[in-house]
Amino acid sequence: MHMTSPRGRTMRWVSNVVLLVIAVCFAVPLLWLVLASVDTQASLSVKIPTQFTLDNFTQVLTPELSFIPLANSLLLSGGTAIVTVVFALLAAYPLSRYKMRVNKPFLYSILFGTGLPITAMMVPVYALFVSLNLIDNVWGCIFFLAATSLPMAIWMAKNFMDSVPISLEEAAWTDGASMFTTLTRIVVPLMRPGIAVVFIFVFIQAWGNFFVPFVLLLSPDKVPAAVSIFNFFGQNGAVAYGQLAAFSIVYSVPVIALYVLVSRGLGGGNALAGGIKG
Repeated sequence: MHMTSPRGRTMRWVSNVVLLVIAVCFAVPLLWLVLASVDTQASLSVKIPTQFTLDNFTQVLTPELSFIPLANSLLLSGGTAIVTVVFALLAAYPLSRYKMRVNKPFLYSILFGTGLPITAMMVPVYALFVSLNLIDNVWGCIFFLAATSLPMAIWMAKNFMDSVPISLEEAAWTDGASMFTTLTRIVVPLMRPGIAVVFIFVFIQAWGNFFVPFVLLLSPDKVPAAVSIFNFFGQNGAVAYGQLAAFSIVYSVPVIALYVLVSRGLGGGNALAGGIKG
């Protein structure tokens, strides 16, 4: 069916309308976020401020409201991403390089683990953390977040590792290299783009996680920004919309900066070219 036919033009018109509706659904919240952050009388409605101001950012950019919670978020998310990537690579390597009968059942088992609702797990997890004296412990929270992210990270790491030719490792094995050496010096450098994807995926998940830190971390100086956002919700339903919008913009900057830095540092998608050619 040609797009120039009456039916084709109708389908094109319908598809354009659907795409426009989807674009509006995404654009309106972002537009409210920007406009409300510079409005002294911000509300839930999207409106152009009568007077633009940066007072909302000035009130938000304080150690108690932004800097300490954002630093806690960086520690939690960065620590979770690093721990998850390391263990995901160690688990994905034998799954990728050795064909065993238990591979598929194991992969499906860990994939099933990602479907368990975190809210149902928190009651026994909380009891376990109490017995181990890990409540209000940042590293305990990091390891639990890493454990919840590990199943999907293993799947992703294995798929990326499968694209690395095993012939490169076989050449290193004949020279006496160990499996750990080939993993760290051959496989990992060649799958840097895949590692970056897994890292960003886990980092963003931990960055936006509210429920786990809310339950496991009690001290105000340890909670991340995802939890401290409650500071902008007052009593009796009162909300400081302008400050909330300003904080949300500040809150999104580290994730955007991480994505930009990592994407620029990958050096393109031809990482395998030199290794295969040599």
